[in-house]
Amino acid sequence: MKVLSIQSAVAYGHVGNSAAVFPLQRIGVEVLPVYTVTFSNHTGYGAWRGPLISPADVADVITGIEERGVLGEIDVVLSGYQGGEGIADVIIDAVARVKKANPDAVYACDPVMGNAKSGCFVAPAIPELLRERVIPVADIITPNQFELGFLTGTEPGSIESTLESADLARARGPRTVLVTSVERPDRVPDTIEMMVVDDAGAWIVQTPLIPMKANGSGDVTAALFTAHYRRSGDAADALARTASSVFDLLSNTYEAGSRELLLVESQEAYAHPRLQFPVRQVR
Repeated sequence: MKVLSIQSAVAYGHVGNSAAVFPLQRIGVEVLPVYTVTFSNHTGYGAWRGPLISPADVADVITGIEERGVLGEIDVVLSGYQGGEGIADVIIDAVARVKKANPDAVYACDPVMGNAKSGCFVAPAIPELLRERVIPVADIITPNQFELGFLTGTEPGSIESTLESADLARARGPRTVLVTSVERPDRVPDTIEMMVVDDAGAWIVQTPLIPMKANGSGDVTAALFTAHYRRSGDAADALARTASSVFDLLSNTYEAGSRELLLVESQEAYAHPRLQFPVRQVR
């Protein structure tokens, strides 16, 4: 499998491509990383250095890949945090070029906008751009519950309302919706869930809630789920593998007291997930 991953990169720590690439490689996926920024560290520190890469330069890198004649070999285009408005056009164009070269390729979009605790933390134009232009061309989206609500103009909370919101999102184009950070009022205390919905049904998995903020964990989640799902076509299996791997990654990081993900140290969790959490079909 080959994945064209258009995301940010940092020298220190693990977010964007600096979070997504290694787990994908560890499960045997060839990754073509295209960077949208090259920062010293993620912006959660409040200070960072390094350049935003202009949309024209990002597009130029993709054109160079195209000139090598390999777009037809790409199975997945993956995108995450979009720092500026112009990157969306580059991604949409890249998806069109890849799908022209390989009609079986899919586009997986992690529509990063914010979360329930922090609210939106992207540029004001980005959420509308994602909703109106990017989401309709995606095959797979991986929003958290907050982002799903914004994309659909709803307030998902229960399993039923989250399913309804996912169906509204699917009606806009993507056939598969992975909802991360599902926090329904009637769940077991100190747990968190993920739900996936596709044409075959809907499934949910529950894990213990690890009390930490982990920058980059969503990027790992989107990457692993997309790769597993693209390989097997089995949403429940992809959900089980992803939940297991990400839980162990976060658990290792929390137990070590690390602010940055222990991405390399947790590599066995990607290669050989323990599958310790049952997946339940809810539709």
